[in-house]
Amino acid sequence: MSPPSVIVVGAGLAGAALAHALAARQWQVLIVDEADGPAARASGLPVGMLSPHQTRSPTPMSRLTELGVAQMRQVLPRLLPQGAGWQDTEIDNLGHAAGRWPAAMIRPAALVRAWLDAATATGCCRTHWSCRVRRIARADGRWVAFDTQDQAIAEADHVVIAAAWGSVGLLAGLGFDPLTLPLRPVKGQLSYGPWEGPPLAERPRRDSGVYIPLYEDATAPTGMPSRLWAMGSTYDRGRTDTTVEPAAHERNLHSLQALAPDAAAHMARAMAEGSLQGWSDIRCASLDRLPLLGTLPDLPALRAQLEAAGHRRGRVPMEESPRLPGLHVFTALGSRGLSLASAGAGWLAQHLETGAMPLPPDLVRAIDPARFAWRQWRRQGCTPPATEEAAA
Repeated sequence: MSPPSVIVVGAGLAGAALAHALAARQWQVLIVDEADGPAARASGLPVGMLSPHQTRSPTPMSRLTELGVAQMRQVLPRLLPQGAGWQDTEIDNLGHAAGRWPAAMIRPAALVRAWLDAATATGCCRTHWSCRVRRIARADGRWVAFDTQDQAIAEADHVVIAAAWGSVGLLAGLGFDPLTLPLRPVKGQLSYGPWEGPPLAERPRRDSGVYIPLYEDATAPTGMPSRLWAMGSTYDRGRTDTTVEPAAHERNLHSLQALAPDAAAHMARAMAEGSLQGWSDIRCASLDRLPLLGTLPDLPALRAQLEAAGHRRGRVPMEESPRLPGLHVFTALGSRGLSLASAGAGWLAQHLETGAMPLPPDLVRAIDPARFAWRQWRRQGCTPPATEEAAA
């Protein structure tokens, strides 16, 4: 019997982590990405922070990230030597949830490449670069991915859409609109520069943004300092451009003044001299800021199910939503990609193999891709308002 096969669309944190998890299970994995290599978009961040999401009382996100951070801290030393893509540290929260927490500074692209190297080393994972998946269709019980010329790229038992904000077009082609799967772009800009000498703070600090006084990376790519400081990032909802802007640097500077005044003075001088560096890209977030992880709903069948239930539709459980067999999504990680990618990949890999998600039922419902359509149609009836249909 042939091993199961999967096409993973997207080679950022989510796609690479999932390819690694499935290849380790001997699945035949094909990663397809429109860039010419991995981590080309938001996962190309010069340095990011892995740390818990602290809240006054537990929330779905704080519980998910607690699991995810613990998983990632186990994975990192097995994939990368410290100082070659990541550094262990602690972080001081100065505002909300004040305190000091274990953390790690990570260059996401190094992690993505390590996952893909490990996946391809199994002999079960292949990559296909510079190829945009324009649409996905079902044919003879399998899923087929088509390119921009409408030529078939590959077919497989399963497809996982893991392309962050790039997932939106594919999902729209499958009938998902801003009502049934509300995804939002969030632009973020990081301010950074090379650093020599002792850092201007003992450890990273967080309040409105995160200040990293010193990150050292022996494997930094060409054009990126091997020793750098960083401040960011901004959070601009609805923006889809990746322009590095002076105004966003100013906002990072304003936040840094409250975190580390000496560092802010250095940043202001770098801005005045024109030596300040910046990086910007687009995160993907859902309407409720929780990830989308699982098998996509069959929208016509879900609507029919709720219509048939009539006045009892409020009693139809979300977990009984009809699904599109073999079609899954792993996106909307927002600014928590480092916290959720590894654990989320493991959860989804187990779901693909067994049909079950290894999480408490309330967390499974919290990340279920069917949640938005199910809630809307269950509460308000099964015919969307005309304005929603026109906007779709």
